[in-house]
Amino acid sequence: MPVTLFNIASRVFRAAAPSIAPNPQLGPLTDLAGTWVGAGFNVIWLPVFHGYPDFRLKLNATNETLTITKIGGNIPNRGSVQADLNFLGLHYLQQVSDTVTHGQLHIEPGMWLNLPSAPAGTHPQVGIIARLATIPHGNALLAQGTAFHTVVPAFKLENTIPGPPPPPQAEAMLRSAMLPHGIPPGSAKNPNLVLAAAIAGQTIVRTVVIEITTNFVTNPPSGGINNIAFLEANANATRMSATFWIESVKQRDGSLTLQLQYSQRVILNFGGIDWPHVSVATLVQQ
Repeated sequence: MPVTLFNIASRVFRAAAPSIAPNPQLGPLTDLAGTWVGAGFNVIWLPVFHGYPDFRLKLNATNETLTITKIGGNIPNRGSVQADLNFLGLHYLQQVSDTVTHGQLHIEPGMWLNLPSAPAGTHPQVGIIARLATIPHGNALLAQGTAFHTVVPAFKLENTIPGPPPPPQAEAMLRSAMLPHGIPPGSAKNPNLVLAAAIAGQTIVRTVVIEITTNFVTNPPSGGINNIAFLEANANATRMSATFWIESVKQRDGSLTLQLQYSQRVILNFGGIDWPHVSVATLVQQ
């Protein structure tokens, strides 16, 4: 296959092709395995200790490397009220740095699991995707969700205004924020504009969409975020939701390459208000 190069935020990457034979046990996770590199944007509200206002807005253009590898064999879960459940998964390491300073912003080891429909029993489930993650700030999460196929990804409005109630200074801070170089206007309030700009002019022929949340409804209930005591008192991460788009991009020569986009929203609660922390990125599989 010809080598296809992508230019993302002035960085050039070699792109890989989709898997020829999907792995039925990995299902929608099949094409996630590999090394992904690219660029993104990060919006976060942070508390200020004994200051006025008692919060601040931080924006970063980001570089990212996401390494995802297959777990070598079946993962057996032993049943007591239903038959044993076996499934496959992936483990990953996400590393995000600031584009300008190259300082580390985020590191996250974790796993993706493809949980098949459970055998007959008291608590059946159908095609659940799970993501387990640990973050050095002192958080651990379990998010679950589902996957589906579409052609071209659709990006909803991702509003970063905190609340309720919205602090009076917050919207003005978003409007006047100095955006990093290359980030489209309006992205501080709606970071998904960065994703839309990244695929402008591309021909996307197939997209696998994975939607997960820590508030996904299961029977019995499962999922959520746990935090260390300091975070519980100062900036408590209460919930997370994310959408991942695994895109097959058609090149001029007719070949297909893989691209991964995501939009992730974490809610931090401090001062009795919910503050959105939104991260987006466009990555190319190497």
